[in-house]
Amino acid sequence: MGNDGQAPVWQSGSYNVDEMPVETTLYSLSDQAPQPEDRREGDRHLTLFRVGTMVVDGRRELCLIKNISAGGAMLRLYTGGLELGSELTVELKCGQPLSGKVAWVRDPNVGLAFEQPIDVIAMLTQSEDGPRPRMPRIETNAFVTIREGASIHRARACDISQGGIKIATSIQFARNAEVVVSLTGLDPQPAVVRWIDNGFAGITFNRLLPLPTLIEWLRGQRRQSRAA
Repeated sequence: MGNDGQAPVWQSGSYNVDEMPVETTLYSLSDQAPQPEDRREGDRHLTLFRVGTMVVDGRRELCLIKNISAGGAMLRLYTGGLELGSELTVELKCGQPLSGKVAWVRDPNVGLAFEQPIDVIAMLTQSEDGPRPRMPRIETNAFVTIREGASIHRARACDISQGGIKIATSIQFARNAEVVVSLTGLDPQPAVVRWIDNGFAGITFNRLLPLPTLIEWLRGQRRQSRAA
């Protein structure tokens, strides 16, 4: 999928940044995995958590990275069912897959203890100085309608993120063509074609999809797949 140049974060609430406390993904050099939170349960914060993906039981899910240390991470999940000792892999903005086991569960958060301690400084250095990474993507097999001016094309969506979509198509869109992407269950999204290559196209949305909206759409796709 084309790079939209925006950091993958999720914002909760429409508050004035100057007036509200800001809660962001916390990085720590500690060798210990993050522990459950004991505060902020009823507080209102502007949250700017990094969005990541996790792989559990062979499936990919979106999650929020709340805390990360050399020894583990605290994740906010949108799917339940994880138990103590469950094995999972989480992929951060910079693309490194980090594997571990669930150390604690306090819905909707879980603590992940890494199999091996990570170098947080090296990870942050790569994130800041390396090539700008793509947003976390989730594979899908939904049909999508692409409207370019008066022309309407039907294609198959291969994967989707908050920032855009990759489609399989034989249509030779022009690079930077302005289009509108329509997926059943989502509002039409004004977008721009970023690349075309060997029957595939990468399209960037003009605005990020809200994470809860994308999560709910993915859930609907899963329900349809299981019912088929």
